[in-house]
Amino acid sequence: MNIRSAPRTLAVATTALLALGGVAACSDDDTAGADPQRVDVVAAFYPLQFLAERIGGDAVKVSNLVKPGAEPHDLELNPGQVGQVAEAELVVLLKGFQPALDEAVEQNAKDRAFDVSTVQPLMDAAAGGHDHDHEGEEHAHPEESGKAEEPGHEEPGHEESGTKDPHLWLDPTRLATVGDKLAERLGQADPDRAADYTARAGALRAELEKLDAEFTAGLKTCQRREIVVSHTAFGYLTERYKLEQIGITGLSPENEPAPQRLAEVAEEAREHKATTIFFETLVSPKVAETIAAEVGAKTAVLDPLEGLSTGGGDYLSVMRTNLATLRTALSCS
Repeated sequence: MNIRSAPRTLAVATTALLALGGVAACSDDDTAGADPQRVDVVAAFYPLQFLAERIGGDAVKVSNLVKPGAEPHDLELNPGQVGQVAEAELVVLLKGFQPALDEAVEQNAKDRAFDVSTVQPLMDAAAGGHDHDHEGEEHAHPEESGKAEEPGHEEPGHEESGTKDPHLWLDPTRLATVGDKLAERLGQADPDRAADYTARAGALRAELEKLDAEFTAGLKTCQRREIVVSHTAFGYLTERYKLEQIGITGLSPENEPAPQRLAEVAEEAREHKATTIFFETLVSPKVAETIAAEVGAKTAVLDPLEGLSTGGGDYLSVMRTNLATLRTALSCS
């Protein structure tokens, strides 16, 4: 059951009503348009805030619609936030990730939106799922075995047809390319400082390429290459660094896994001698702990960086923590 559908529908309806009613009256001194010297940018969630701040520097004022510690999928906009979107000079979003924001942009900021999902094709959700090369029929994918999937439960790696994986920022090289395009878009909004945006995007690209090289080297020689994760957010990371993710649930972090799925994941964890079951900062670790207890593994945090936890750090430091965690779990030399 998707418990978010009702609040989301309400949020979208509320957003539409606010748009019709005029949002300018809702804004306060914090909303966009308050500083004429800087470009007012609204970022949909943390990785896009990180990009906008690093590339914009002092020339931009960036507001993140998601508070630290909150789950960005669940975003519902209050009237003040709809006002921010309406008045922003640029809204940086990933269409399809936060339906309430998509609706607000459609109503209020269509001509001032930068949708990062248009920069490069998004991977299919299934592409990050776990593929067995074994001949065992018990691991055949539903479409291969001719069996229909059990209704009401998502099989990780086999989301509804056409579902895209939004978590592109977990591949630093993709994030760098989005940064280059964001610099172009900021330059269009603020031509006098276009060269500065380009230069900062170039400096950030160098940092992200260095991070990419650290991941490539750090995960090159490992005893295992399979990671057991609470939800399949890591397709871009596993694709980039030649790992495989075994997801307890699919793309949606609060979908309840079927008991049959838990048994399958436990079996795969044993088969691959997994020492660690990963959970996330913003989602309950209970399911991961259940499987870990059953197979005699530890649990550890692997952060999908959808938002910063209240512990702080930034994109680069959290990604390096992820790398250290992976190296330990996979026994990399």
